[in-house]
Amino acid sequence: MTDHPVNLDKHRGIAAQKATDIRRVLADVEANAAALRERQRDIEAQMMALPASSWPEAAAKARYVLNLYAAALGPEDTRHRKLVTAVLDDLERMSGAS
Repeated sequence: MTDHPVNLDKHRGIAAQKATDIRRVLADVEANAAALRERQRDIEAQMMALPASSWPEAAAKARYVLNLYAAALGPEDTRHRKLVTAVLDDLERMSGAS
């Protein structure tokens, strides 16, 4: 026996190697998505825990919710996408950040 790991990929065909690579990438994507969902839950819990104490805080919460809504819109719903964009532009303009 040796203490060196054996590279099993060398003993398999290209198709099997590609399938393994795809499984590894998908596992990484799923792990990242789970971490992202957990982070999103944490952010939302913080946002719901206390009411906004200023207009900029309220605008930040509104931007977050509008972006969630926009992400759920179908690509054919251009009217609502334009409305979300207009409201986000208004929030930006009214905050004096532009």
